[in-house]
Amino acid sequence: MLDQIRIVLVNTTHSGNIGAAARAMKNMGVTQLVLVDPIAEIDGDAIVRASGAAEILDSCIIVSSLDEAVAGCGLVIGTSARGRHIPWPLCTPRECGTKAKQAVANSNSVALVFGRESRGLTNEELHKCNAHVHIPTNPDFSSLNIAAAVQVLCYEMRMSALEGESAEVEQKSANSWGVEWDYEMAPHSDMERFFDHLKDSLVDIGFLDPNTPKQLMTRLRRMFQRTALDKMEVSMMRGILAAVQRKAKVANDVDKNNESGKK
Repeated sequence: MLDQIRIVLVNTTHSGNIGAAARAMKNMGVTQLVLVDPIAEIDGDAIVRASGAAEILDSCIIVSSLDEAVAGCGLVIGTSARGRHIPWPLCTPRECGTKAKQAVANSNSVALVFGRESRGLTNEELHKCNAHVHIPTNPDFSSLNIAAAVQVLCYEMRMSALEGESAEVEQKSANSWGVEWDYEMAPHSDMERFFDHLKDSLVDIGFLDPNTPKQLMTRLRRMFQRTALDKMEVSMMRGILAAVQRKAKVANDVDKNNESGKK
């Protein structure tokens, strides 16, 4: 399980935090580290703070966007320290470990996304996640160092991986719907293409005004991510959208011809 867990740090400012996060990961047996457009470099301070986990720093991947960082992942969970205007599926660190175990058991990679030291993840970044995880800290002193947050979640990943369960419980944990599923969950990149296609289709049929979108796409994104579409389901949905777009084009062409005839 642990080799399918990806730790993603976004715009990290302090190199020491990158090193400390790598140490926390190695403590728990998690090895995949991805940095999204880091402000800090992996310097001597990072290596010192890694304290024996330099190989995680050596093998870490640096990308320019969150989409690149979570590409290929069937489950993306973002850390969030506060409530949002539009509520998103929320889990505890313990529940996060269970969800990750279920996802990996169904042949999916998992990304745990951590935001900036000063302000966490943006709403747009959180909307790319299937769910959010909140660490229930002391409300009078709730600010966690990013490496400490990584430690907490990596610990829960390890505990889920080490849990000894009966074959029956293991089967239920591995299969969210109580049966062996026939297709893998759609990876993040497929879902992003689906959301782009959905938005274009809604514009084509006049349901979505791109000038005043309000929260329509955000709420649709939440709905579809909550259902955890598999690859076949995404393919079917995109086929439906393509058919809708073809019908919309025919209808628009007819309307244009009618208008030309009136003139």
